[in-house]
Amino acid sequence: MTDPTEAIQFGTDGWRATLDTFTDDRVRIVAQAVADYLREADAEGPVVVGYDARASSPGFAESVADVLTKNGFDVILPERDCPTPVAVWTVVDRDCAGAVVLSASHNPPEYNGIKYFPGDGAPAMPDVTDRIEANLREPEPLPESEHGMVVRDDLVTPHVEAVTDLVASLGFSPTDADGNLDLSGVTVAYDAMHGSGRGVTDAVLERAGAEVQRLRCEDDPEFGGGAPEPAESNLHAMTERVVDGDVDIGLANDGDADRIAVATPAGYLGENRFFAATYDALLEENSGPAVRTVSTTFLIDRIADAHGERVIETAVGFKWVADAMGEHDALMGGEESGGFSIRGHIREKDGVLMALLACAVEAAEPYDDRIERIEYEHGGIVADKLSVDCPDDQKARVIDELEDVIPDEIAGVAVERTVTVDGFKLLCADGSWLLVRPSGTEPKLRVYAEASTEARVEAVLDAGRELVAPLV
Repeated sequence: MTDPTEAIQFGTDGWRATLDTFTDDRVRIVAQAVADYLREADAEGPVVVGYDARASSPGFAESVADVLTKNGFDVILPERDCPTPVAVWTVVDRDCAGAVVLSASHNPPEYNGIKYFPGDGAPAMPDVTDRIEANLREPEPLPESEHGMVVRDDLVTPHVEAVTDLVASLGFSPTDADGNLDLSGVTVAYDAMHGSGRGVTDAVLERAGAEVQRLRCEDDPEFGGGAPEPAESNLHAMTERVVDGDVDIGLANDGDADRIAVATPAGYLGENRFFAATYDALLEENSGPAVRTVSTTFLIDRIADAHGERVIETAVGFKWVADAMGEHDALMGGEESGGFSIRGHIREKDGVLMALLACAVEAAEPYDDRIERIEYEHGGIVADKLSVDCPDDQKARVIDELEDVIPDEIAGVAVERTVTVDGFKLLCADGSWLLVRPSGTEPKLRVYAEASTEARVEAVLDAGRELVAPLV
């Protein structure tokens, strides 16, 4: 008989799979592993069990709650599906042992996933997920007299109040006479993509006074027949409303609302420019370094340097960003895939908080004006990426062999330095760079490039593809 634990593999962000593999039996096995880990770690307090808007998620969440309570832990369930950052923030706010979240984020509805967050409200590091994975086994309940209880509660309202107070405290955004955030001058097109941000992100914005036009804010577990991925190609309706002048800014969340995408009158903003402009706004009244992944723009570094701040570069994956944010007391941390957080909040990406912060930045100075000024002062950027198919079991070999063929130049420009934080990042004499790293979620190698012109980015990407393809 096949061992059901063999199909459970924790990747960059927990375990995620299609529903033919992601079964109730296996979810219960993971829940037992979490319970065993919590006992090993002497964790105290209840466990938050959150879930996203997929049809399968509430049932899986109840199964996790069942296993945890039968292992002696009290469980807090939300009143409805909720953003992942809401569940994680509750862990810190209520001094809980941790959180288990059922979500496949931006994947289509035939997927689901499960991830664990420790009591510090940051993503679990590999030493934690390795211990959970080592504990995988069939559930084993304690005697009934030792079972915990399940409580359903409103997790959204306290989180809404906290992020609103935090943004108001930053000092650069409009406030009323009582110091409350006042976004009454901002109109927003908000696209929930039928995910868990609906009724949460839009409610946060309206609570602060913004006028909100809602897109895909209906409950639809099928996500309108697509995937709740806030990529530029999936956000035409939102972007058109902003470009046409109907609203000031467009905001979208992914399926579990931990990521954000933004549009301005100039079009889809892009996560790199959003990060740069938002960090620039924060630095008007605050200080502190930024944390960015190796695949994220150097424009952050130029802004930091102009303010006497520094930048910490990490491997791709928000857990590495979160770890560095804690170590260096960073003002802002983020990655080019749209996940961000700021000091004073949980060290987990939060698309609800960032949507509110984006509106506050827009109210203080429109993003397009701010970016025009930033690029005048620090130079413009163009960034792009591509993928090269590579089986998971070949990734390590390809990256190892890549070390032996690192060129002296990329598309005619000398390579000055090689960074090995995550894969290989080749820094060129003209400020452009090429990054090759293995994907943590798909059987692919990722190739990234940044330069000052589109032509140079295309040339760098072509060179990257030609460098990697013969090794696969």
